[in-house]
Parts: sequence; C-alpha cells; structure tokens
Amino acid sequence: MIDSMTARSPPLLGFAAWSGAGKTTLLRQLLPILRGSGLRVALIKHAHHDFDIDQPGKDSYELRRAGADQVLVASNRRLALMVENPEGQEAEPVLHELIVRLDPGRTDLILVEGFKHEAIPKVEVYRPALGRPLMCTDDPHIIAVATDSPESVPHGIPALPLNDIRAIATFIGEQFHFHGPNANPQP
Repeated sequence: MIDSMTARSPPLLGFAAWSGAGKTTLLRQLLPILRGSGLRVALIKHAHHDFDIDQPGKDSYELRRAGADQVLVASNRRLALMVENPEGQEAEPVLHELIVRLDPGRTDLILVEGFKHEAIPKVEVYRPALGRPLMCTDDPHIIAVATDSPESVPHGIPALPLNDIRAIATFIGEQFHFHGPNANPQP
C-alpha cells in the first residue's frame, strides 16, 4: 500500500513524462473510469510559464488586472480561485502548498500531472519514439511505467499497457487499496 502524506490527506499519484508523451491524453481517458468507479478525484497540473484561465473582457479578468491579488469566482455550478504571484517570482510552485488548497473531504485521490521531480509515487508515461530516456532508472518514486513498449521497462518495475486504460485504473485501485466498487475501477 502507498501511504498518503498524512492520515487526513487523500493519497497522491503523479504522472510524469517528457513533453509530448501523452500525460494529459492519458489522464483525460483515465478520469472518467476512476470517476465511474465512485472515486472523487482531484487534479493538480503543473503549467509552464505564464498562463491564464480567464478571458480578457470578463469581469474577473479585468478586476484581477486592475490589482486584486486574489479573485474567487463562484456560481452554483463551480468556483475558481485565481491568485497572482508577486512580480518577478522565480520559484516554481510547491506541490505540498497547492495540496492544502484542495478540500480533502471532497477527494479520495489526488492525481498530479507534471511535478516530475517531487518525491511522490508516480506513474511514468513513456514512449521510446520520443527518443528520451526512461525516468524510472533515476527516480525511485516511479512505481510503474505506462508505455507502448513494455520490453523497454527495467525488470522489477510494473509495465502498464499505455492503451489499456482499464488496466491502469485497476493498478491504481490495487495500489491504494480502494475497496468495493473502487477495487477494480470500471467505466
């Protein structure tokens, strides 16, 4: 069993890969299966450089641009919190500082995309066609490799078929000991 950060925190599972390997595609296919098994899944994604989820001309965008350091937009269907980091901040986001922003009472599992250097359990997404080395040979936190080339995975590390999303969901269920309908997630 993989231990969570604390008894109160949901377990974390990262998905790490070189750019272009298909982390987002895999997660887009995996999330409905996990959700369909009854799991409440949160996701933290590392974004590179400057990004914006708001659109110019929208009230929240204009208020943030006018100087609000935090803007919380809420409706009866969703809420979004945008927080500006100080000008010139060079530090990358810290995963454990982001986790505390999630509501643990609404989450059974936290999936993390990116943050490949964090010391958390991770599944590596690996495609030899990209010409990049396997990360699992240097990262002891990688617990499995989802790949289209299982023969390239070192002995002792589970090789998951990249195109068999149910097998990946089942592996997650087994690792975190999700019981009942969550023991073997089905669509």
